[in-house]
Amino acid sequence: MTPVLLLHGIGGRASLWAPSMAALAPRRVIAMDMPGYDGTRPALTSFEALADAAVALLDAQGVADADVVGHSLGGMIALEMALRHPGRVRRLVIVASSPAFGSRDPAFRESFLAARQKPLDEGIGMAGVAASLVPGMLGPSAAPQAAPAAMEAMASVDEAAYRATLAVLTGFDRRADLPRVTQPALLIAGETDQTAPPRGMARMADAIPDARIIVIPGVGHLLPLEAPDAFHAALHEFLS
Repeated sequence: MTPVLLLHGIGGRASLWAPSMAALAPRRVIAMDMPGYDGTRPALTSFEALADAAVALLDAQGVADADVVGHSLGGMIALEMALRHPGRVRRLVIVASSPAFGSRDPAFRESFLAARQKPLDEGIGMAGVAASLVPGMLGPSAAPQAAPAAMEAMASVDEAAYRATLAVLTGFDRRADLPRVTQPALLIAGETDQTAPPRGMARMADAIPDARIIVIPGVGHLLPLEAPDAFHAALHEFLS
C-alpha cells in the first residue's frame, strides 16, 4: 500500500494526527511537524521551501511517492507539493483549506497579521492564542475531545515559528494553477467552517481536473478532530 503523508495546519502539530495514524493502520503513515514548530530548527519562509521539506522527509523515510493529506495550511503545502513535485504525490487530499490566502489586498494582509500577532505582542503566549482562537473554529457537532486536543497542540508551537509561518501564509496563491493538478484529489470541508467555507472549496474542486468534494455536516475548521469517524471513512474510501 502507498504510504500516507499527513501535513498539519498552522496551529497544529504532528501529534494531532495520532488518531488518523491509528485509523489508517496497517498502511505506513508519516506525520510531519512543520519546520520550526518544535523550536529545534528554523521556520521556513516560503511555500516552495515547505513543499521541498515534505519531499525531503519522504526521502529520509525511503518513500518514493505518497498519498498526501493536508489540513488547512497543510492543505496549501500539499497543493504546492502536488504542483512542484507531481511525481511524489499519488493522491491528494485537501482538508479545510483553500488555494490562496484570503485577499490580494496588502492592507488586508497587514491587518490580518496585526490581528493574529497582537495577542502575542501583549504577552499571552501561544496557550493564550489557542484559548482565544480554537473555540471559534469548531462546529456545533464537534467531538468533545476536539477543543482540548487542538489547544494543547497549539500551545506547544514555538512562538517565533508561528509568527514566521503566519507571514508565509499571506503570500500563497495557486488559484491559476489548479487546472495543472494531475493527481486524483479529494477535498473535505466542514459545513460550518468560516475559515475555509465549503463554497470556496467547491470552486477549488471544480477547477481541479480530477477532484470531488465531501462536506461533513455540523463541523467547522478542525474537522479531522471534530468528526474523526466521518473523516477517516472518507480517507479510507478515497485512498483504497
